[in-house]
Amino acid sequence: MFLPVNATNIELTSPLQTLQDSVYVDTDPLDKREFENLKDKYDGNEFIYERTVENSGWWSRFKQWLSDFFNNLFDFNSDAKASDFTDIILKIFYVVIFLMVVFFIVKAIINKEGNWVFGKSSDKSIIPVTDIENNIYDTNFKALIADAEKENNHRLAIRYYYLWLLKTLSETEIIDYDVEKTNSDYYLEIENKDTKEEFSYTSYLYNYIWYGEFDIDDAQFETAKKAFTQFLRTLWK
Repeated sequence: MFLPVNATNIELTSPLQTLQDSVYVDTDPLDKREFENLKDKYDGNEFIYERTVENSGWWSRFKQWLSDFFNNLFDFNSDAKASDFTDIILKIFYVVIFLMVVFFIVKAIINKEGNWVFGKSSDKSIIPVTDIENNIYDTNFKALIADAEKENNHRLAIRYYYLWLLKTLSETEIIDYDVEKTNSDYYLEIENKDTKEEFSYTSYLYNYIWYGEFDIDDAQFETAKKAFTQFLRTLWK
Protein backbone atom coordinates (compact mmCIF):
# COMPACT_ATOMS: atom_id res chain seq x y z
CA MET A 1 0.00 0.00 0.00
CA PHE A 2 1.49 3.30 -1.01
CA LEU A 3 0.99 6.52 0.93
CA PRO A 4 0.60 9.86 -0.76
CA VAL A 5 3.79 11.92 -0.96
CA ASN A 6 2.29 14.87 0.85
CA ALA A 7 1.33 12.75 3.80
CA THR A 8 4.97 11.56 4.23
CA ASN A 9 6.35 15.11 4.26
CA ILE A 10 3.96 16.14 6.93
CA GLU A 11 5.02 13.31 9.25
CA LEU A 12 8.75 14.05 8.84
CA THR A 13 8.64 17.76 9.34
CA SER A 14 6.09 17.98 12.06
CA PRO A 15 8.51 17.23 15.01
CA LEU A 16 11.07 19.79 13.71
CA GLN A 17 8.43 22.39 13.49
CA THR A 18 7.41 21.69 17.08
CA LEU A 19 11.10 22.01 18.31
CA GLN A 20 11.55 25.28 16.50
CA ASP A 21 8.43 26.73 18.04
CA SER A 22 9.70 25.85 21.57
CA VAL A 23 12.98 27.91 21.48
CA TYR A 24 12.98 30.82 24.02
CA VAL A 25 14.09 34.14 22.75
CA ASP A 26 15.43 36.53 25.51
CA THR A 27 14.23 40.01 24.75
CA ASP A 28 15.38 41.63 28.07
CA PRO A 29 17.59 44.74 27.65
CA LEU A 30 21.39 44.17 28.14
CA ASP A 31 23.45 46.12 30.73
CA LYS A 32 26.53 47.64 29.14
CA ARG A 33 29.61 47.38 31.43
CA GLU A 34 32.80 49.40 31.16
CA PHE A 35 36.26 48.48 32.63
CA GLU A 36 39.13 50.73 33.60
CA ASN A 37 42.34 50.71 31.58
CA LEU A 38 43.86 47.36 32.60
CA LYS A 39 47.14 48.16 30.86
CA ASP A 40 47.82 51.05 33.24
CA LYS A 41 46.69 49.06 36.28
CA TYR A 42 48.96 46.06 35.67
CA ASP A 43 52.01 47.93 34.46
CA GLY A 44 54.26 47.53 37.58
CA ASN A 45 57.47 45.49 37.90
CA GLU A 46 55.63 42.67 39.65
CA PHE A 47 53.58 42.05 36.49
CA ILE A 48 56.60 41.76 34.18
CA TYR A 49 57.08 38.03 33.67
CA GLU A 50 59.53 38.17 30.79
CA ARG A 51 62.43 40.51 31.41
CA THR A 52 65.11 41.82 29.12
CA VAL A 53 68.38 43.50 29.96
CA GLU A 54 66.76 46.88 29.32
CA ASN A 55 64.00 46.48 31.91
CA SER A 56 66.17 44.72 34.52
CA GLY A 57 67.74 46.39 37.55
CA TRP A 58 71.17 48.00 37.47
CA TRP A 59 72.80 45.01 39.17
CA SER A 60 71.41 42.59 36.56
CA ARG A 61 72.58 44.89 33.78
CA PHE A 62 76.02 45.10 35.38
CA LYS A 63 76.27 41.30 35.68
CA GLN A 64 75.19 40.95 32.06
CA TRP A 65 77.80 43.47 30.96
CA LEU A 66 80.46 41.70 33.00
CA SER A 67 79.42 38.33 31.59
CA ASP A 68 79.65 39.70 28.05
CA PHE A 69 83.07 41.15 28.85
CA PHE A 70 84.42 37.80 30.09
CA ASN A 71 82.80 36.02 27.19
CA ASN A 72 84.62 38.26 24.73
CA LEU A 73 87.85 38.11 26.72
CA PHE A 74 88.06 34.32 27.15
CA ASP A 75 85.92 33.25 24.19
CA PHE A 76 83.57 30.94 26.09
CA ASN A 77 81.56 28.46 24.05
CA SER A 78 78.23 29.59 25.53
CA ASP A 79 76.62 32.40 27.48
CA ALA A 80 75.90 29.94 30.31
CA LYS A 81 79.62 29.31 30.87
CA ALA A 82 80.34 33.02 30.81
CA SER A 83 77.57 33.58 33.36
CA ASP A 84 78.92 30.83 35.65
CA PHE A 85 82.42 32.29 35.42
CA THR A 86 81.04 35.73 36.27
CA ASP A 87 79.30 34.33 39.36
CA ILE A 88 82.57 32.76 40.53
CA ILE A 89 84.48 36.01 40.03
CA LEU A 90 81.84 37.95 41.96
CA LYS A 91 81.93 35.47 44.85
CA ILE A 92 85.72 35.81 45.04
CA PHE A 93 85.29 39.60 44.99
CA TYR A 94 82.81 39.42 47.88
CA VAL A 95 85.22 37.30 49.93
CA VAL A 96 88.10 39.71 49.29
CA ILE A 97 86.00 42.72 50.29
CA PHE A 98 84.87 40.94 53.46
CA LEU A 99 88.44 40.05 54.42
CA MET A 100 89.59 43.61 53.78
CA VAL A 101 86.85 44.99 56.00
CA VAL A 102 87.79 42.56 58.78
CA PHE A 103 91.47 43.44 58.32
CA PHE A 104 90.90 47.18 58.69
CA ILE A 105 88.57 46.72 61.66
CA VAL A 106 91.10 44.55 63.48
CA LYS A 107 93.92 46.91 62.56
CA ALA A 108 91.99 49.90 63.88
CA ILE A 109 91.27 48.12 67.14
CA ILE A 110 94.86 46.97 67.62
CA ASN A 111 96.33 50.32 66.65
CA LYS A 112 94.08 51.94 69.20
CA GLU A 113 95.73 49.77 71.83
CA GLY A 114 99.12 50.88 70.50
CA ASN A 115 100.56 47.88 68.66
CA TRP A 116 100.11 45.89 65.49
CA VAL A 117 100.79 42.21 64.79
CA PHE A 118 104.51 41.58 65.30
CA GLY A 119 105.62 44.75 67.01
CA LYS A 120 104.70 48.01 68.62
CA SER A 121 104.78 51.43 67.09
CA SER A 122 107.41 53.81 68.39
CA ASP A 123 105.15 56.75 67.57
CA LYS A 124 102.21 55.49 69.60
CA SER A 125 100.79 56.81 72.80
CA ILE A 126 103.90 56.53 74.89
CA ILE A 127 102.21 55.70 78.15
CA PRO A 128 99.12 53.57 78.64
CA VAL A 129 96.48 55.14 80.84
CA THR A 130 97.12 53.61 84.28
CA ASP A 131 97.10 54.89 87.81
CA ILE A 132 100.81 55.79 87.67
CA GLU A 133 100.59 57.72 84.42
CA ASN A 134 97.49 59.60 85.52
CA ASN A 135 99.17 60.55 88.78
CA ILE A 136 102.64 61.16 87.44
CA TYR A 137 103.23 64.23 89.60
CA ASP A 138 102.42 62.37 92.83
CA THR A 139 104.48 59.26 92.06
CA ASN A 140 107.78 58.48 93.77
CA PHE A 141 109.69 57.12 90.79
CA LYS A 142 112.94 56.80 92.73
CA ALA A 143 111.33 54.24 95.04
CA LEU A 144 109.66 52.40 92.17
CA ILE A 145 112.96 52.15 90.29
CA ALA A 146 114.70 50.80 93.38
CA ASP A 147 112.05 48.08 93.77
CA ALA A 148 112.32 47.14 90.08
CA GLU A 149 116.12 46.91 90.32
CA LYS A 150 115.88 44.62 93.36
CA GLU A 151 113.72 42.26 91.30
CA ASN A 152 116.14 42.53 88.34
CA ASN A 153 113.24 43.83 86.24
CA HIS A 154 115.33 46.03 84.00
CA ARG A 155 112.56 46.76 81.50
CA LEU A 156 110.22 48.07 84.19
CA ALA A 157 112.99 50.16 85.72
CA ILE A 158 113.66 51.83 82.35
CA ARG A 159 109.98 52.50 81.97
CA TYR A 160 109.92 54.27 85.34
CA TYR A 161 113.01 56.26 84.35
CA TYR A 162 111.23 57.44 81.22
CA LEU A 163 108.12 58.46 83.13
CA TRP A 164 110.29 60.24 85.65
CA LEU A 165 111.95 62.08 82.79
CA LEU A 166 108.59 63.17 81.36
CA LYS A 167 107.53 64.35 84.80
CA THR A 168 110.69 66.45 85.13
CA LEU A 169 110.38 67.89 81.63
CA SER A 170 106.81 68.89 82.41
CA GLU A 171 107.70 70.41 85.79
CA THR A 172 110.40 72.52 84.14
CA GLU A 173 107.81 73.62 81.56
CA ILE A 174 109.77 72.17 78.65
CA ILE A 175 106.84 69.97 77.58
CA ASP A 176 103.15 69.82 78.38
CA TYR A 177 102.57 66.28 79.66
CA ASP A 178 99.58 64.31 78.40
CA VAL A 179 99.11 60.54 78.53
CA GLU A 180 97.79 60.55 74.95
CA LYS A 181 100.82 62.27 73.44
CA THR A 182 103.51 60.48 71.45
CA ASN A 183 107.28 60.67 71.29
CA SER A 184 107.01 62.96 68.28
CA ASP A 185 104.60 65.28 70.09
CA TYR A 186 107.02 65.79 72.96
CA TYR A 187 110.01 66.11 70.65
CA LEU A 188 108.34 68.92 68.72
CA GLU A 189 107.55 70.78 71.93
CA ILE A 190 111.20 70.91 73.02
CA GLU A 191 112.89 74.09 71.81
CA ASN A 192 116.47 73.66 73.05
CA LYS A 193 118.62 71.76 70.55
CA ASP A 194 120.72 69.88 73.14
CA THR A 195 117.62 68.90 75.09
CA LYS A 196 116.04 67.66 71.86
CA GLU A 197 119.03 65.41 71.16
CA GLU A 198 119.10 63.94 74.66
CA PHE A 199 115.36 63.36 74.59
CA SER A 200 115.62 61.67 71.20
CA TYR A 201 118.30 59.28 72.48
CA THR A 202 116.54 58.40 75.75
CA SER A 203 113.28 57.92 73.83
CA TYR A 204 115.09 55.50 71.55
CA LEU A 205 116.39 53.54 74.54
CA TYR A 206 112.95 53.46 76.09
CA ASN A 207 111.23 52.27 72.90
CA TYR A 208 113.91 49.66 72.25
CA ILE A 209 113.86 48.21 75.76
CA TRP A 210 110.22 48.56 76.77
CA TYR A 211 108.24 48.28 73.54
CA GLY A 212 110.77 46.00 71.90
CA GLU A 213 110.33 43.54 74.78
CA PHE A 214 114.00 42.58 74.65
CA ASP A 215 115.76 41.08 77.64
CA ILE A 216 118.77 43.23 78.48
CA ASP A 217 121.70 42.22 80.63
CA ASP A 218 123.18 44.19 83.52
CA ALA A 219 125.70 46.02 81.33
CA GLN A 220 123.05 47.18 78.88
CA PHE A 221 120.82 48.28 81.72
CA GLU A 222 123.63 50.31 83.32
CA THR A 223 124.28 52.06 79.99
CA ALA A 224 120.62 53.01 79.60
CA LYS A 225 120.35 53.98 83.25
CA LYS A 226 123.36 56.28 82.94
CA ALA A 227 121.79 58.10 79.96
CA PHE A 228 118.58 58.76 81.89
CA THR A 229 120.26 59.86 85.12
CA GLN A 230 122.58 62.24 83.27
CA PHE A 231 119.66 63.77 81.38
CA LEU A 232 117.73 64.21 84.61
CA ARG A 233 120.70 65.94 86.27
CA THR A 234 120.89 68.51 83.49
CA LEU A 235 117.20 69.30 83.97
CA TRP A 236 117.54 69.70 87.75
CA LYS A 237 120.25 72.33 87.43
